[in-house]
Amino acid sequence: MLTEMWSFRGRYKILHMTWFAFFLTFVVWFNFAPLATAIREDLGLEISQIRTIAICNVALTVPARIIIGMLLDKYGPRITFSLMLMYSAIPCIAFAMAQNFSQLVISRLALSIVGAGFVIGIRMVAEWFPPKEIGLAEGIYGGWGNFGSAGSALTLPTVATVLAFAGTSAINWRLAIALTGIIAAAYGAIYFLNVQDTPTGKVYQKPKRTTGLEVTTKNDFWFLMVMNIPLSGVLCLLAWRLSKVGFLNQGQLYMVWAFLVGLYLFQAYNCWKVNKELVASQKRYPPVDRYKFSQVAILELTYFVNFGSELAVVSMLPAFFENTFGLSKALAGAIAASYAFMNLMSRPGGGLISDKLGSRKMTMAVLTAGMGIGYLMMGQVNGGWWLPIAVLLTMACSFFVQAGEGSTFAIVPLIKRRVTGQIAGNVGAYGNVGAVVYLTLFSLLPAGDVGNRVFFEVLGVMALIVAFICVFYLKEPEGSFAEHHEGEAEYATNALPNAIAEE
Repeated sequence: MLTEMWSFRGRYKILHMTWFAFFLTFVVWFNFAPLATAIREDLGLEISQIRTIAICNVALTVPARIIIGMLLDKYGPRITFSLMLMYSAIPCIAFAMAQNFSQLVISRLALSIVGAGFVIGIRMVAEWFPPKEIGLAEGIYGGWGNFGSAGSALTLPTVATVLAFAGTSAINWRLAIALTGIIAAAYGAIYFLNVQDTPTGKVYQKPKRTTGLEVTTKNDFWFLMVMNIPLSGVLCLLAWRLSKVGFLNQGQLYMVWAFLVGLYLFQAYNCWKVNKELVASQKRYPPVDRYKFSQVAILELTYFVNFGSELAVVSMLPAFFENTFGLSKALAGAIAASYAFMNLMSRPGGGLISDKLGSRKMTMAVLTAGMGIGYLMMGQVNGGWWLPIAVLLTMACSFFVQAGEGSTFAIVPLIKRRVTGQIAGNVGAYGNVGAVVYLTLFSLLPAGDVGNRVFFEVLGVMALIVAFICVFYLKEPEGSFAEHHEGEAEYATNALPNAIAEE
């Protein structure tokens, strides 16, 4: 696969076009952090307001990933990803035109939906690659696409400077942000015209109902209800944070909380509709058709600590290097990009290790433990450190973080084929739950070395706890290294020779 993937034909064309679609969604999603200090100076914002906007940047991604997972399973990744890319131009332009804090918050909330694009490519790649190669394929998709955050950090300060109007020293952050959305929308049309959901002859498997996640035992239904609580609870936390900076008054806060409780009940009702026969003991799945929701829950926790921490760290790292080492905005952004730069190798590396080691479970546990240790070490970084050592430590820590992400999504497509989109949506949403929790914690900590140390230590301890859970409770997925996915024997026999011939 490593030699064939440069051919840009067949499934490799789909892989490359899909990771680049994901890359552009991340450029759009993370176009705020590299320009945060310039936006603060231009609009006269307080530090607490900048941190609140950073939280808003990941807020609606939580419900969006659930909804996108449902739409993905029903309509397929081609049209879903294309529309997501086209939509991104709207909130980008709105954010670029914002004149005050309220407009920034509203447009950033709308823009946070773009972060759900990741889920779409997980199903697309899984349709084109077999289980024995799924780790590396998903790792390339996730890692190279995830590099969009580094792409923003590396390029946007320079682009904004180049686009500055003649005769002014201010950088043109507005046009730079608007351009990211316009480029993504144009690529959405290109993507729609050049990909297909599955190889020729292969049937796109869909669940009978997509309004809620299908589970296969009664106990798993109640487990699902419990694990759905944080998805609404984290939005309650965000609303509280917005009230603390004056965006919501007390009455509006209670109204938002009431709405979110209603949202949870609505989601629970939809899940009950999908599983009501199971809950009422009128339906029983045969053993061959069951899957353990506990495995989904564990993967939600791994993504909480790895991707959730990455989103939080990427959002604060440019300012961290700028303030800790007294660097310029452009240099701090470039150095901070070293954290996301590792995505090019780390996430595919995590997937490849998961493919080759022979145990996806132990790969997940070891990488999560390494991440925890790395964060604990980053908590010791301060202005007295030699800068190159701090950069190397950042890159080493990011390897474990992103390899862990690759390992997580090497398992996700192997749990239950027909609901892969919804499982990916739930797991992906927990990454954003982690980001909101971590960023809220960071916003409450004092500025400076003490706050940074506590922040990184919390990330480290949480990762070590989840690593322990993986060791004792995560199971090796059935068919982890098979030639074909679950339910594809007939396709493999009849259609695969034709597909290979087409490639």
